[in-house]
Amino acid sequence: MADTIAETVQKAAENITENANVKIPATPEGMFIAYSSLVIMALLPIFFGSKRSLSNQKEHKASDSTEKPDIMTKKDAMMFPIIASCALFGLYIFFKLFSKEYINLLLTGYFFVLGVLALSHLMAPVISKLVPSSIPYVPFHIKFTKGTNEDLIDYKFTSYDIVCLVISTTIGVWYLFKKHWIANNLFGLAFALNGVELLYLNNVITGCILLGGLFVYDIFWVFGTNVMVTVAKSFEAPIKLVFPQDLLERGLGASNFAMLGLGDIVIPGIFIALLLRYDYSLKRNSSLYFYATFIAYFMGLMATIFVMHVYKHAQPALLYLVPACVITPIFIAMIRGDLKTLFAYEDHPEEKTDEKEVKEKSKPEQSKTEKKKTK
Repeated sequence: MADTIAETVQKAAENITENANVKIPATPEGMFIAYSSLVIMALLPIFFGSKRSLSNQKEHKASDSTEKPDIMTKKDAMMFPIIASCALFGLYIFFKLFSKEYINLLLTGYFFVLGVLALSHLMAPVISKLVPSSIPYVPFHIKFTKGTNEDLIDYKFTSYDIVCLVISTTIGVWYLFKKHWIANNLFGLAFALNGVELLYLNNVITGCILLGGLFVYDIFWVFGTNVMVTVAKSFEAPIKLVFPQDLLERGLGASNFAMLGLGDIVIPGIFIALLLRYDYSLKRNSSLYFYATFIAYFMGLMATIFVMHVYKHAQPALLYLVPACVITPIFIAMIRGDLKTLFAYEDHPEEKTDEKEVKEKSKPEQSKTEKKKTK
């Protein structure tokens, strides 16, 4: 009798654990909440990251600084899809050959450090306004010099930055041990916003090359193979935004996630940020190109979700986002007669003038050497 009771209890416990691991099917309400949240989380980094990139450019011009941000060249844009493909396939091979637990352990530590720094940079303007007056504003400057001229470390920060670092580290430790989807999204949003703010496309042609290459990249790796989907599901790092479709049933412990890769936010985002800077250069007190392309991006996301829901298959979001983001500004420029200025615009045109001056200076020297040779 005791044995049968023990067997019954054991079977019941096994059924409970099995049911706990089974994903609850998504309800229409749960799917609506999940995908609406993903769309909102995708739009926020693009909007605020673009605004911050414009303010950075204004500050740069106002300060007359000679330092220039890292700008993606046309060659970089051409090589990016190839490098991304090699990295993606390399991760796929790693996950096939080695235990994904060890790989994810290394990646978790790497993204923990990056996430803390990205979140600190994102929170700094907000925290500086919220820190109570009891905490004094104290500037610090760490400088480590080799010899007399070479600075190995030259870093300035304040006591408020330390507060940001402590808060970000706390969130990072939460992610490190729990891998909770909220902590994942906080890191993901920080990466996305910093990416849109700090990554620069110098002109529209470079942006079109980059988006066109990744358009082909995304379609091939999603429809042509199972590599993209396999890596996305195995890769435990905050490189994607997730939101549970069973939130209403399981609350914060939900596990049936809808996801959106950060690349589908950052890559179109840096192109949209470029258009905002172009709007500012026109001095028309209008941000038509930015807002029109921003709305086009939103419509592209909605098209991605609709097709994914109809065909029940993962979709390459850039298949819909790239045409929406590229065609919209070009179409508006054709109507308004801005096509030449759109493709001629550059954030840092002084680089070309410097090159021309060097060539012009070198021409007389070349002509002198040629004359000597003829003599």
